[in-house]
Amino acid sequence: MWIIFAFGSALFAGITSILAKCGMSQTDSSVATGFRTIVVLLFSWVMVFVTGVPLNETVLSSKNIVFLILSGMATGASWLCYFKALQIGDVNKVTPIDKSSTILTMILAILFLREEITICKVSAIVLIGLGTYFMIEKKEEIKEKQIKKQWIVYALLSAVFASLTSILGKVGVEQVDATLATAIRTIVVLIMAWIVVFVTNKQKEVKKLNKKDGIFLLLSGASTGASWLCYYHALQTGQASIVVPIDKLSIVVTIIFSYVVLKESITKKALIGLVMIVLGTLCLLI
Repeated sequence: MWIIFAFGSALFAGITSILAKCGMSQTDSSVATGFRTIVVLLFSWVMVFVTGVPLNETVLSSKNIVFLILSGMATGASWLCYFKALQIGDVNKVTPIDKSSTILTMILAILFLREEITICKVSAIVLIGLGTYFMIEKKEEIKEKQIKKQWIVYALLSAVFASLTSILGKVGVEQVDATLATAIRTIVVLIMAWIVVFVTNKQKEVKKLNKKDGIFLLLSGASTGASWLCYYHALQTGQASIVVPIDKLSIVVTIIFSYVVLKESITKKALIGLVMIVLGTLCLLI
């Protein structure tokens, strides 16, 4: 059953990236992150009550609390970096770098969670790594030397924080309902996101949020909420080193929609890279 939730997470996560890109046409990425997180928070707590989580019977250990807070902070940092990269870079370039967090997550899961290392996992790391390189490396980058490359830094930071989120989240949801854990983490993300908005003096940008961007960010937040719930249900009962790569298959959904909706070009080399990433993920499922 956890595999089904993992694939559901991938689908919603893939849609999230496209909706978020559309919602930041005239909106600052930090403000967009803060706005989306409000939606995700509301969505998460609605699901807590809808699913009937016994709050009176739930006891969070100090370990659960600490790791959920750390996981939430890592998520907040990853989101802020990812949506900044997404705003100034192409979706089909930013997403592969962000999804490369799969490699670091598998390594950390093996080192700290003592998950078994197999030939399939090693093959997956190699395939996903090469696939990511093929998707972001181009020969015709001469013109882009004049274009700012900050999005690369933000995308890489997003990948690092995303991998930490997965490992910390795995520890934080032990003996805790996945839906409740998601809702608690979202509170941390919301606080962190708006602290960044005020620290960077971007609160004035809130007034510039137009109706179109607001709708897309609303839909993006709802899609994120659905993805999270699926993801943490899968993470609670499955292996982190397998759940995470399946979730990263959202890159397939994202690339398809970036081509159809955003009209971003896809090279043959990028398609080969995408196939390699998918094959690497399938190695883990085998």
